[in-house]
Amino acid sequence: MRYSFILLFALLITSAQAQIVKTGIEMLEENEFDILKGKKVGLITNPTGVNSSLKSTIDIFFENKSFTLTALYGPEHGVRGDFSAGDEVSNIIDKRTNIPVYSLYGKTRKPTPEMLKDIDVLVYDIQDIGCRSYTYISTLGLSMEAAAENNIEFVVLDRPNPLGGIKIEGNLVEEGFFSFVSQFNVPYVHGLTIGEFAKLLNSEKMLKDGKQCKLTVVPMFGWKRDMTFSQTGLPWVLTSPHIPYKESAEYYVSTGILGELGVISEGVGYTIPFQTFAAEWIDADLLSQKMNSLNLEGIIFRPISFKPYYAASKDKELHGVQLFITDFEKVNLMSLQFIFMEVHHSLYPDKNPFELTHKSRLSMFDKVCGTSNIRELFTKRMKYEDIKDYLNKDIEKFRSIAKKYYLYE
Repeated sequence: MRYSFILLFALLITSAQAQIVKTGIEMLEENEFDILKGKKVGLITNPTGVNSSLKSTIDIFFENKSFTLTALYGPEHGVRGDFSAGDEVSNIIDKRTNIPVYSLYGKTRKPTPEMLKDIDVLVYDIQDIGCRSYTYISTLGLSMEAAAENNIEFVVLDRPNPLGGIKIEGNLVEEGFFSFVSQFNVPYVHGLTIGEFAKLLNSEKMLKDGKQCKLTVVPMFGWKRDMTFSQTGLPWVLTSPHIPYKESAEYYVSTGILGELGVISEGVGYTIPFQTFAAEWIDADLLSQKMNSLNLEGIIFRPISFKPYYAASKDKELHGVQLFITDFEKVNLMSLQFIFMEVHHSLYPDKNPFELTHKSRLSMFDKVCGTSNIRELFTKRMKYEDIKDYLNKDIEKFRSIAKKYYLYE
């Protein structure tokens, strides 16, 4: 009887948690799609565009008879998620709806007038991870530009930022380093929901030539800035093949910049992507001892050995550390990869990842960082303290600007 009561109590708690946050698509459903009625709609989405019952926004729109779903637009990985990272996504016909799908990742990254000819309104419903180098926000901004240029309404269905709405890390992007992985002048971790981000782009005139579109954001219900994704009660749908878990965004920020060099494994190709620092030559026990001796706030390191199933280190025996974030509020995510490189350099000075990588990798590292100054300052002594102030210099200025576009407390 006691265990039945405990089970019932657990089920009640789970049920209550599931009701905490409603996403933009669910709020649109509750309002009976009022802002779309009678219109021809284009939908920019991917497999993360679902309601809390995991029904696709594509299918929700297609079944609704108060407006017409005319076209679909897919970012990196495609509308249905059937393309791998970096694969060129082609224009196709969606098999389930027989609606044309236009690719926004490949030769065309911004909707063309031809793609928009039968559209009154573009709707964006994609789960982001809150990091500048993740390309979905680039797709968002370029699509907003296209909407402005073609006099088309733009609607964003808001979703939680899995990095929360408080943490901001990293410098702004500098001239010469804008790219699809640093499309807009925001910190590496920006602390905005996708709806807030759209409002920032539009009102701060960050779109090309200062263009502004007719923007509507459908806000969430119940989201708070200090929420973890687990606290939302929402199901996590992997945003891309290497962001499989609701915590993956945290580790992406912690290791992904170093991963651009292709020398140290960040875990891509294994079961814990973005959660390791590993290489063939590393002594795992020694590295974990050195990293843990630093007593960094909010993080501990476990020695690990593994063989990646694919990617650059496929079938190689790698050794290093697995990252365990213990206090998200206290940990500085971006710093971890640079602190690791400092420790690694003290142990293996002949294995400098900046010297072992290809020149093109250095260029991508700089693009992700939004500047070459970080690399240039850091590689002089391989010391995190030499770049710490640089990484932090723009945070408070950006925070004061970003606050103007907050939709949630």
